[in-house]
Amino acid sequence: MQAGFVLVVAGLCRAKNAAQVISINFLIFVLSVLGFWVCGFGFLSGGWSGTVGVPLGQWTIHLFGHPFGLIGTHGFFLGSPGAAPAVDALFFFQAVVISLAAVIPAGVMAERWRFTNMVLYGVVAAALPLAVFGHWVWGGGWLAELGQNLGLGHGFVDFAGCSVVHAAGGMIGLMGAVALGPRLGKYARDGRPRPIAGHNLVFVVVGSLLLAVGWFGFNIGPAFFVAESRVPVIAVNTMLAAAAGAAATWALVTVKFRKPDLSMICNGLLAGLVAISGSCAFVNPAGAVLTGIVAGILLVYAVLFFETKMKVDDPMGALSVHGVGGAWGILSLGLLADGSFGANWNGVQDKAGVAGAFATIFGGIANDWGQLLAQIIGALSCLIFFGLAAWIWFKVSNAIVPIRTRREDELGGLDLPEVGAECYPDFHLTDKGTGRPE
Repeated sequence: MQAGFVLVVAGLCRAKNAAQVISINFLIFVLSVLGFWVCGFGFLSGGWSGTVGVPLGQWTIHLFGHPFGLIGTHGFFLGSPGAAPAVDALFFFQAVVISLAAVIPAGVMAERWRFTNMVLYGVVAAALPLAVFGHWVWGGGWLAELGQNLGLGHGFVDFAGCSVVHAAGGMIGLMGAVALGPRLGKYARDGRPRPIAGHNLVFVVVGSLLLAVGWFGFNIGPAFFVAESRVPVIAVNTMLAAAAGAAATWALVTVKFRKPDLSMICNGLLAGLVAISGSCAFVNPAGAVLTGIVAGILLVYAVLFFETKMKVDDPMGALSVHGVGGAWGILSLGLLADGSFGANWNGVQDKAGVAGAFATIFGGIANDWGQLLAQIIGALSCLIFFGLAAWIWFKVSNAIVPIRTRREDELGGLDLPEVGAECYPDFHLTDKGTGRPE
């Protein structure tokens, strides 16, 4: 998935910046894994006891007579390496998915994010905000406990990371893009957005397909800790949502713009994958297809909204794919989960499987509006928490190392000034993205 992400973001950027862009993506992966090992895993899982949702160490507060977990307190540096293979397995999976969340903002902030500022971000992101929110959802924290403590369904449910990975990464990217401002030449004097074409559509397609293949491991992975028998269902739902997302985007852009836009269709595929990540174990195939269709449609309108209304420059469309797709995926579980899986999820003992507000339409026995409310609380908590954390972080880090590249470097190309290497040293690169002087 990291390889796919690198190809997609590189292909959608200009040739003069390709080496800098892929360097940022690569180093975020490296640094975030190490940061997660130092303290992120401890904050997220609290050491993990081997029982889902029960950390070995957790800091809690008591409200309304109930404990609400805030952060893990055990498992830093993985404790005793090799002493517990199950803990190592959980660390491996979580380090991979959290590093993916950390790299998403690199797509939103591409072609103007200073490399040295990224280094600070890479060390901190997975170790602190992503791990803290991850604890709330996957580590037995307060969002997971909404079912036990307040009777809201099975608490906030996110099987493979709609919120912890995708909505979180999208929100961090949004705050970063706002802090950076748009690329030079992106907007005309009257505010109209100018298209800045990426340099390699083949990279975009191949990268999207690599991401799709990796996504099966991404979504299936949690099943090996809770219910291996659910793996075929998750695989089928993942494939159907991806196809539905791409098909819906293709149909909409063809009608709206009279031509299919392959890069947009690839993002539709990814939006479907993002949206199904949270609910892949809890919906049936019809629910998966509907989840993908809505994600593919939302993608197109989100791209236009961010670019034309909010004036947020997002070269990769990652805000729409991960941010909007992730938010929809969180809510879709609260609407479409059919109740066939998830009994005792998050420690809720008095209910059957996780069911959404419209479960009976998809063959479920009973609807659960409390689950939808828990998902809404989780979605709002995710956006607010990461919005505030990222805004503070980019303000502070900008005071340490400027967040934006120098104007002359951005105009001439970031590869040599920022990372001392070019992807295409045998070619004289001019700015073919805007077709005009920046």
